[in-house]
Amino acid sequence: MDLVIGKVIAAGLAIGLGALGPGIGIGVAGHGAMTSLGRNPEASGKIMPNMILVSAFAEAICIYALVIAIIILFVV
Repeated sequence: MDLVIGKVIAAGLAIGLGALGPGIGIGVAGHGAMTSLGRNPEASGKIMPNMILVSAFAEAICIYALVIAIIILFVV
């Protein structure tokens, strides 16, 4: 029973901490993009694709954390 509790806590920490960084990163990227678009709306063609790309990379890191949490739950 102690092993099951440890696995659940480890998986929760893995996804919790793994989603914290990308969440903050996407927020910072969105804030920077919206601030720059507010100052220079004509630059939206250059800013928005880069912001979407950064968000996709951050989400990929979060998905890796989810995969690690699933591996901890079901394999270890």
